[in-house]
Amino acid sequence: MPARHGHPDPARRPDVVAAINARAGGGHAEELATHITEAFARHGLHAVVHLARSGEDMLQTARTAVRDKIAVVAVGGGDGSVNAVASTLLADPHCQSALGVLPLGTLNHFAKDLNIPLTLDEAIANIATGRRLKVDSGEVNGAPFINNSSLGLYPDIVREREKQQARLGRGKWLAFTWAAMGALRRYPFLRVRLSIDGKEHWRRTPFVFIGNNEYLMSGLDIGKRSTLTEGQLSLYVCHRTGRWGLLRLALHALFGRLQQAQDFDVLTCSEIHIETHKKRMRVATDGEVNLMQTPLHYRIRPASLTVIVPQAAVPETGNDSPPGLLDKLLGEN
Repeated sequence: MPARHGHPDPARRPDVVAAINARAGGGHAEELATHITEAFARHGLHAVVHLARSGEDMLQTARTAVRDKIAVVAVGGGDGSVNAVASTLLADPHCQSALGVLPLGTLNHFAKDLNIPLTLDEAIANIATGRRLKVDSGEVNGAPFINNSSLGLYPDIVREREKQQARLGRGKWLAFTWAAMGALRRYPFLRVRLSIDGKEHWRRTPFVFIGNNEYLMSGLDIGKRSTLTEGQLSLYVCHRTGRWGLLRLALHALFGRLQQAQDFDVLTCSEIHIETHKKRMRVATDGEVNLMQTPLHYRIRPASLTVIVPQAAVPETGNDSPPGLLDKLLGEN
């Protein structure tokens, strides 16, 4: 069971239940949990913090909070942890809880794209003072993702990186570098059939990338999204073939010089079917890799996930609550 932190007050219902990756905090998880509890208290919120020792711990904490209709289910960790807790909220069609994000990972793409503060105390303040925004999520064969999914080169690199870490004890980034070099030497290609809006497209490509909304693929903001509320998947199919083509692509990405017309086929849609000659293949969703049965069915789920964002985080879309509603909601618990 996850360790539980919070001021014992059986008469008061928690305003926030937070599931924190116990590996976060650089070996000081207990101190981190206490800090989070006290920081919420300074904002007048009663928070119960659970240190999750495993993925199942984190999921169970989130499931219980959703079942108990806790106003905010917060998650502390990287994008993989955020995906896990978000998946729990998405699985309940009657979910009344909003997702709060405490960015404790390395990259924190989801938080960045919603302008959620990246420092812990500011992220806690955002949960206390922010507003509720309904954002889109993606789904592949029933498995949700909040950022992106891919097949081909990237899932192979992640799988090899995990082997390097487990067998050789290499750090994450060193293992990733070695794994990428190995994948580029093999340069495996996929032959895929894409069914989109009733039309079929055959492609031979090293990887296919599907985003929850559109990603910027050029300039200094490469890999960012300007919105998560357009109700569209974005599909990127790489043009480059051969080792040198992939190396050029990597260099273009490194220096922010990708050109969509030259490097990718790009389109937006609400649903995609992908077929290959393989019965099962590795698919990455928000950085986690799993084997999935083919064909792969991708779809967008518009306005399916409620997230606490800063008051001025994104333009008004009709999917957000008016300022002050979160305070009212929390005050009723």
